[in-house]
Amino acid sequence: MSLNDLAANVLQQQRSTPDLIADALREAILCGIFQERQSLRQDEIATQFGVSRIPVREALKQLEAEGLVTLHLNRGAIVSVLTAQEAQEICEIRSALEVKAIQLAIPKFRETDIEKAAVILEATDQATDAGVLAKLNWEFHATLYTTAERPRLLTMIKTLHVNCDRYVRVQLAQMDYQERSQKEHYQLLDACQKQDTKTAVRLLKRHIDSAGEQLIAYLQQIAQKR
Repeated sequence: MSLNDLAANVLQQQRSTPDLIADALREAILCGIFQERQSLRQDEIATQFGVSRIPVREALKQLEAEGLVTLHLNRGAIVSVLTAQEAQEICEIRSALEVKAIQLAIPKFRETDIEKAAVILEATDQATDAGVLAKLNWEFHATLYTTAERPRLLTMIKTLHVNCDRYVRVQLAQMDYQERSQKEHYQLLDACQKQDTKTAVRLLKRHIDSAGEQLIAYLQQIAQKR
């Protein structure tokens, strides 16, 4: 996958241009086409997508709000760097928000919600690509939280997931982490199916905390090498 491929996909879709460009640039950052601290030149991106600089500027503002890009007055857009301290804060916020979401969702679960989540886990069992695994990971969590019927809460949680996604993909590429994560997902789904809120909260908090600890350790290692 390259930026050319992502740009071609954008031109085939019927959505607002800034949103489409933001989607493509986001994926380019998450999958490593654009690296940390890399400059994103608006004129080059505009040429790549065959648009003016205005929708590119709007797309970059979206990515700045998501924490993926930093906009500088004179330097333009730079791919942001997630520090270990920032990752710790994100995981702490995730834990609070996602626990609230699952508490609100469990009483409203229908069998179709459980079945949908189970299908996602089955697809995860078969996946090997880190990008696909990351997307399925979000789809699983989103399926559980959507039932809470709190769209603003879900949007906030998704933004936090996006903040860490490019680093989580590295984690998911490690088989030992993926196996443990998947086991925890099945345990969480079982608790949700039984409408055991207390167990679900405990499992979810442990799942987020343990993943966060690994992510923080990974980011600290990267920082030492810089």
